[in-house]
Amino acid sequence: MSDNTFTARAVAPCAAAHTQHDHHGWALVVLLVGAILPPLDYFIVNLALPAIRDGLGAQATELQLVVSAYACANAVMQITGGRLGDLYGRKRMFMAGMTGFVVASTLCGLATSGTILVGGRILQGLFAAILAPQVLATIRSVFTPQEQLRVMGLYGFVFGVAAVIGQLGSGALISLHPFGLGWRAIFLVNLPIGVLALIGSWRFIPESRRPSGQRIDVPGTILLSLFLLMLVYPLTRGRESGWPVWMLVCLIGSLPMLGLLLRVEWRRLVNGKDPLLDVRLFRNPVVALGLVLAFLFYTLSAFFLTYGIYLQGGLQWSPLASGLAILPFGAGFLSSPLLMPRLVHRFGSYRVLTLGFLLLAGGLAVAAALADVRAPGAGFYLGLAAIGMGQGLVLPSVVRIVLAEVEPERAGAASGMVTATLQIGAAVGAATLGGVFFARLGAAPDVVDYVHAFRTSMFALVAILLPCALLSAALGPLHRRLHANG
Repeated sequence: MSDNTFTARAVAPCAAAHTQHDHHGWALVVLLVGAILPPLDYFIVNLALPAIRDGLGAQATELQLVVSAYACANAVMQITGGRLGDLYGRKRMFMAGMTGFVVASTLCGLATSGTILVGGRILQGLFAAILAPQVLATIRSVFTPQEQLRVMGLYGFVFGVAAVIGQLGSGALISLHPFGLGWRAIFLVNLPIGVLALIGSWRFIPESRRPSGQRIDVPGTILLSLFLLMLVYPLTRGRESGWPVWMLVCLIGSLPMLGLLLRVEWRRLVNGKDPLLDVRLFRNPVVALGLVLAFLFYTLSAFFLTYGIYLQGGLQWSPLASGLAILPFGAGFLSSPLLMPRLVHRFGSYRVLTLGFLLLAGGLAVAAALADVRAPGAGFYLGLAAIGMGQGLVLPSVVRIVLAEVEPERAGAASGMVTATLQIGAAVGAATLGGVFFARLGAAPDVVDYVHAFRTSMFALVAILLPCALLSAALGPLHRRLHANG
């Protein structure tokens, strides 16, 4: 055997491993693009609503639906979207979701009326719900446990960046008016990004799915969609609509609908059929408590809602200035992926989750206490930075803790449950804490009323997040006890 032949054989495995590593790197880039687009298109609309109203002559109800219809459709489809990836392939569903999201974004960007825009937003929400669970499920199935620590840190990072870019980008696009597009640019910018992501997903993302032979659970899909619709739609629309009786009936009726759903899914499981909602997951106390924490954590959506209104309505800041005011939050968030590996290595995922909740609660308390009728000072912005850092630690930690308890073949369904829980928490936070804000604001508010309303709603949010720090401290002992007995 020649030296050249020996060298070639020795180098071949290294070259193959290097190529696979490079493909994983590009796959991660594409997956993170898929992760950032759905939350980005939730946040980017908030500051654009006045421009949409002026450009389309949209009614107030239509403007409210531009935000709430997207969130509602997204939440309703999340678990089903994750299940579709398990059954038909996560790469395939990622590409289908991205294609639909790009088409729906085009429809929104070319809308000639408020009705067409709302229809486009519903489609955006549905396809975003097909797209998003494939990201987490693919990460869980393709990357090694050692890689997942870094990857999940980046996943949580892009979620926070979506909030920053959404606020800042919306204000910048509206103010700069690129190509004369105005507000339409916030939707049409998804086209080139989405096309590049589709090419990258076709080239670099490996396919993964559950074993063949399973079918979609039609009764479970219908019941789950009805339950989430009855819960999320009143929460996203109730305050603006004055809480009509039929919405209250829907909200109360969602509880027996949930009971019927769980009963049907348990029967399918007992009869050897494949349920949409794997109720066995709730028997794992780490999964159950993790989902509760994910729900409570994302009531943080109320901060983004009230902060923008406080700045624009109370302090009379422009959309661009209000967008720039989120940058301290972004700075805190940017630090979290740099700190996450070291913190997890030293303290463990469970203690890092507790630290994240403490930073969230502390930062919100500081921001609420220092809110004023004048421009915020340095202490206020330090509070925002703590909020950003806290979110950057909590989101990837709670997602990673839940998914680590689930087998890779069920990662899609579990991912859908996590993302749906986050969406429902966001809807509940916006409805309840947003209701506190607007109730305190009153009918004819002045700047002092905006300050007091912001303070009241944020202290209420602190009261939700502080107990989460205590609950999260129980996750580590639960995990050790569960696996010691298993």
